[in-house]
Amino acid sequence: MKEIILPFTNITVHINPIAFHLFGVPIYWYAIFIVASLGIAMFAYYKNDKKFGIHYDDIIDLSLILIPISFISARIYYVLFNLQSYTSFSQMLNIKDGGLAIYGGIIGGAITAYIFCKKRNISFLDLADYIIPYVSLGQAIGRWGNFVNAEAYGTTTTLPWKMGIHTGEGLQYVHPTFLYESIADFLIFLFLIKLSKNRTYKGQLLLTYALTYSFIRFFIEGLRVDSLMLGPFRISQIVSCILFMIGIFYMIWLKRKQK
Repeated sequence: MKEIILPFTNITVHINPIAFHLFGVPIYWYAIFIVASLGIAMFAYYKNDKKFGIHYDDIIDLSLILIPISFISARIYYVLFNLQSYTSFSQMLNIKDGGLAIYGGIIGGAITAYIFCKKRNISFLDLADYIIPYVSLGQAIGRWGNFVNAEAYGTTTTLPWKMGIHTGEGLQYVHPTFLYESIADFLIFLFLIKLSKNRTYKGQLLLTYALTYSFIRFFIEGLRVDSLMLGPFRISQIVSCILFMIGIFYMIWLKRKQK
């Protein structure tokens, strides 16, 4: 049972990471949030069938491959940069308490989608623009799994919206960085939905997501205490910088090419 204190609302929450048991199998809130985000996305894709020339049947076929690969790559990414925390292979496979890196999932998913588009003769940029708003919405929903697990929090703070959690050092009031990113991802989602109605070139939504998310993630990552590290550097900040620069370059290039 996790105890989370929210002084701003004068509320103390006690949450069991396990939502319920199904035939003796524990079902975690973390998994429920992920499945909920996937369900919402698939419904949205169904309602937007043939938008940007993308057919829902292709999305179904892609999802059967992309979803498991994204989860696997998200876990591999997390484990590779956190090897010191594992003493056995079985621990590496255990994701019941979290341990998925969104950048790993994005990288694995993007490669999978690109190969799929090549084989189906589908425009990768059209497909990316079609799916990316709901990737951002899924991130916004999924971050609440971090809240339930009392993870992905930031450094100590005295700000009014601080969050109280119990760590190895006792009760601490910290930045609710999961909430910062959840709000930011939801705002990106709303912006992308609006932008999708007046898209001016292929890849516009994908690149807008890359620029906005990487920019926001860079600063939020700087507040977190559980960052994956490469020497003295935070991996997610490095990836954010690379993604931002690539986004700027390709946005300029695509605009000029498609004009």
